Amino acid sequence: MGYLGEEIKKLGFGLMRLPEKDGVIQVDEVKEMVDLFLEAGFTYFDTAWAYPGSEDAIRRALVERYPRERFQLATKNAAWIGCKTKEEAYAQFDDSLRQTGAGYFDFYLLHNLGEGRSHYFDDFDSWSWVQEKKKTGLIRHVGFSFHSTPEELEEILNAHPEMEFVQLQINYADWDNPAVESRRCYETARRHGKPVIIMEPVKGGMLATPPGTVEEVLRTAEPESSAASWAIRFAADLEGVITVLSGMSSREQMEDNLFHMKSFSGLTAGQRKTLERAREELKKIPLIPCTSCNYCAKVCPKEIGISGSFTAMNYLTLYGNTDMAKHQEEWLVEGHGRSRADACVQCGKCEEACPQHISIRKELEKVKEALLFFPAL
Repeated sequence: MGYLGEEIKKLGFGLMRLPEKDGVIQVDEVKEMVDLFLEAGFTYFDTAWAYPGSEDAIRRALVERYPRERFQLATKNAAWIGCKTKEEAYAQFDDSLRQTGAGYFDFYLLHNLGEGRSHYFDDFDSWSWVQEKKKTGLIRHVGFSFHSTPEELEEILNAHPEMEFVQLQINYADWDNPAVESRRCYETARRHGKPVIIMEPVKGGMLATPPGTVEEVLRTAEPESSAASWAIRFAADLEGVITVLSGMSSREQMEDNLFHMKSFSGLTAGQRKTLERAREELKKIPLIPCTSCNYCAKVCPKEIGISGSFTAMNYLTLYGNTDMAKHQEEWLVEGHGRSRADACVQCGKCEEACPQHISIRKELEKVKEALLFFPAL
C-alpha cells in the first residue's frame, strides 16, 4: 500500500510528452503504452489542463477503455495562465472533468507554484476551493507542484498544512544544483511530513543521454541498463515517494521503464556509489559557476535574467542540446519577466556585485552567440 491509502507502484505515466506526428497526439500508440503500463501492474497517470491534447488523449486511451477503479488519474490547475478572475481559474477544473471524462480526480494539483505564479492561487482563494471540491468527492487528494526555492516551499507549507503531498523536480543531476536545489526542496517537504511525487527524474530526457564521461560510469557498472533507468531508480529510491513520473513518448521508453521498475525494491549500496561517481563526473565539466544568488540582477539597469541565461548555457555545455537550452533560456528569462542577454550595456555593475567573481559580460556574450542569434539562411 502506498501513501495516502492508495495502492500505487513507484512508476507513474507522465502525459506531457505523448507520441506525436505533425503536432497531433497519436492516440493508438498511447493506447498500446497504456495497455503495457496497466498489464505490468502500474496505475498512476499524470496529466494537466495546460498539456495540449493530453486530457482528451487519456480519455480515449484509458478512461473509455478501462474500469475507473483500475487506475489513478491526476491533473492540475494553472491559475496563472491567462486567468483574470477566480471563475476563470475554477473553470479549468470543469474543463478537465469534461476532457478526461474521469468523473473525479484521484489527485488534483495546484500547478507550478513558485516565484510570480504563487500569488494567483492566493488571490483566487484556490486553497479553500480545492478543499470544497474534495468534500464533494470530485477530488480525493489535494496537493501542488512546485518550481522554486526551498525557502518559498517552506512558506507555502507553513501557510497550507492541509496540502497532502508535493510534486517536485528531483533527479541526480539537480540534487545539489544551486539553480534547482532538489535535495533541499525534498528535505523541506519531508520535514513537513509531506509525501512527494517526483517529476523530471530524467531532466526532460537529458539524463537519457548524459555527457560521455557520465554515461561511461553507468555503462561500466551495468552494461545492460539504460542511462534513463539509472535516473528513474535514483528518484524511486528516496524515502517518502508516492511515485516517480516519467514522461514517456514511445513504446520503447515504456518497455525500458517497465523492465527496470516492475520489481524495483531499492538501490543497492553499489548502485548508490555508482550514481555518486556519476554526479562527480558531472561536477568536473566546466560550467559557469553561478549559484543563482541573483545579486547581479538586483543591480542590473536593464533587468537582465543573468542567472537564467547562465543556467541555460550550462544545459548546453552539459548535454549539447541546443533546442532544450533555448527553451530553458526562454522560460527562465522572458518567462520570468526579465530582459535577455542582448540587452546588456556592458556597465559592469553585475560583476562588482557577483560573489563568484564571474566575468558576467563575457559570459552573456557567449549566451547571445549560442542561444539568441541565429545564422543567416
